[in-house]
Amino acid sequence: MGAFLNKPETKKYNENGEGNGLRYGVASMQGWRVEMEDAHHAQLTLNGTLSDWSYFAVFDGHAGARVSAHCADNLLECILQTDEFRREEIAEAIRTGFLDLDKKMRELPELSNGEEKSGSTAVCAFVSPKQIYIANCGDSRAVLARNGAPIFATRDHKPELPSEKSRIVQAGGSVMIQRVNGSLAVSRALGDYEYKKVLDRGPCEQLVSPEPEVSVHERLEAEDEFLVLACDGVWDVMSNEDLCAYVHSLLQLTDDLVAITNQVIDTCLYKGSKDNMSIVLVVFPAAPKPNAEAQRADRELDETLRQRLTALIEQSGGQDEETSSRFSYVLKQLVQENIPGLPPGGGLAAKQALLDKIYREFYPEHTDSSETFDCQAELADAFAN
Repeated sequence: MGAFLNKPETKKYNENGEGNGLRYGVASMQGWRVEMEDAHHAQLTLNGTLSDWSYFAVFDGHAGARVSAHCADNLLECILQTDEFRREEIAEAIRTGFLDLDKKMRELPELSNGEEKSGSTAVCAFVSPKQIYIANCGDSRAVLARNGAPIFATRDHKPELPSEKSRIVQAGGSVMIQRVNGSLAVSRALGDYEYKKVLDRGPCEQLVSPEPEVSVHERLEAEDEFLVLACDGVWDVMSNEDLCAYVHSLLQLTDDLVAITNQVIDTCLYKGSKDNMSIVLVVFPAAPKPNAEAQRADRELDETLRQRLTALIEQSGGQDEETSSRFSYVLKQLVQENIPGLPPGGGLAAKQALLDKIYREFYPEHTDSSETFDCQAELADAFAN
């Protein structure tokens, strides 16, 4: 939901760190949306006796940023304060923490008057020395990768899922055009209190439930490569398999996780994502390392693309055409070619910044990728294939 800008806002927020045998990188971008509603939390070391535990989370707000920001600031503490956490019942503690946060947030003055309509999905992970606890509520998603492929992914909570639809209908609602009451595109979320007003039903029986699904995974030191937490602005245009393959390949080119996460959301933008985008990448010791062979292959691919784009530009001529029309034409021609060695999962969209740079060498008036976005609607489908 929400309106769009004439051009995407591509300035990024970044964060990174290292500790507890982990490395992480964060990237977020407003994109085409008129407001940035995503939030996140990354903490390598928890307090007290939990110094060897880490916590990561992504929150995708809708109808405003108030709830997502509050969740980013408070969910961790709500979980840690539960009796279940003190009893080391971690999965149940996470569930209780979500419900407690939703209840407490409802009592805030700025939310209790009924005027604030915002809500937020949530996906979070606790990484302990032996286990990984993953929880999601809504359609932000976490994916755990081994050997460059997903071995676990959270389930998106969508209204059309039979179990979700059953709860919605029993609470007096309906599912129309795959939305709760024809409006909300997720069936579980924090906030969204206008969908939580059925007095004779508990918090998990409302039209929209704050209950997370929690899973526990034993860590495999020799196999775990990375964990990705991201909002649907990423997953709308990349499958679990594609994103894992893409990140796996990028890790062989650089160990700069900010550069990798930036590359991922740029690629998603070029693939046609119209939403805010946020990604947290957590890298384990068994992840691929940069290697000379992969870096050499990437340089050779860049040179191949330069040669092919240059040839297409020279063939196209068209000096009397609009710059955006020329750029759209040559890109669509390039998409049709069978170019070996494109980044797995990323495809030609992963090289869009390079193509834009080469094109500007011929047409300096083609600046700031503006023409790229002018023809983006035409190119998104081709890049996605």
